[in-house]
Amino acid sequence: MYLTKEAKEEIFAKHGKGKNDTGTAEGQIALFTARINHLTEHLKQNRKDYNTERSLVKLVGKRRALLDYLTKKDILRYRAIVKELGLRK
Repeated sequence: MYLTKEAKEEIFAKHGKGKNDTGTAEGQIALFTARINHLTEHLKQNRKDYNTERSLVKLVGKRRALLDYLTKKDILRYRAIVKELGLRK
């Protein structure tokens, strides 16, 4: 798999509360962003891979839902994660 255990721990350590805290919204959003970036690069080379395209659309929807949740829950955390990951909006 393209995302090793160590890479996931690094993402959660950087964006979450710790390397073992995988449930925070920020950690999940960061993980989804890494997966979205990977799938986007894959689709640039494999334009007809419709299964991957569908997976990408589902991931973007999940990330959007988490961002919406974070907006309602704590706007400062939302602004921080959007700025940190370089997401639009």
